[in-house]
Amino acid sequence: MLRVELRVAGTQTVVLGTGETLVFGRAPQATLPEEEADRTLQVTTLALPHAAAHVSRILGKLIIGQDVVRVRWHGSTEAQLASLFEAPGGARRVTLVKGMTALLDEGENSVVVLRGRQGASAKQFDDLALDIFIETDERPYSPEPEPANPDMTAPAPNLNKGSKEWFVALALAEPWLVGDDGYPRPPSNREIYERVMGWHGYAWNLDRPQRVDDAIRMISRIAFGPRDDPFAVGSGSRRVQNVRFAIGRRAAEVRLVTAEELAEVYANARKPD
Repeated sequence: MLRVELRVAGTQTVVLGTGETLVFGRAPQATLPEEEADRTLQVTTLALPHAAAHVSRILGKLIIGQDVVRVRWHGSTEAQLASLFEAPGGARRVTLVKGMTALLDEGENSVVVLRGRQGASAKQFDDLALDIFIETDERPYSPEPEPANPDMTAPAPNLNKGSKEWFVALALAEPWLVGDDGYPRPPSNREIYERVMGWHGYAWNLDRPQRVDDAIRMISRIAFGPRDDPFAVGSGSRRVQNVRFAIGRRAAEVRLVTAEELAEVYANARKPD
């Protein structure tokens, strides 16, 4: 028998055992299939507190079997799964996408929904963390779930596809989008300008370095949110070059730009006029 504890800031710990399933998200009860909602002894729902409006109403299902625990991801909102095997060097980190199922490890697991928690203001978003602890035990228990919020899912904060900032984000995040996160340095202002010109044939005013910096600052605000924006930290004297790695990686992680979009602009750039 397995004992599973799910801890989320702002709500009580949920304790589950073998044979039980937890459906979680912004408003899971509102969209839970009727046949599952009727199985009250087996299926529990949990509305995540302070979930942002763009978080899917059903993010995932935590399924506790006899010997294994699985998380099945249903939401369009992606997350990062991190766990730590007991063996040295056994840490892993994977991205959960819609339709994916992952086995959890005994011990501590963490699921982080990037920009999934509503902050103090309407435009501020924090990461939403779910901590899952798994151990062998004989004490299954399920508390009452929080009431669901039936509000419709809002679009996540994003860049306008085809905009100047969107092209700059593609250039900045390209190493992570193509899997080359060992790239020795972030692209310079000149390299960003040349890539945008090559992809689009028009680069707005990005030949001026200050305009590239301005675009990166806007990308950073959307990717990190106002509170964690690296440009908003301290006295503001930090140079753009010092945080470009973090912004490029974050833009890829929260899917401000995607590998598919990068492939699309390369394909379009090769098309004859």
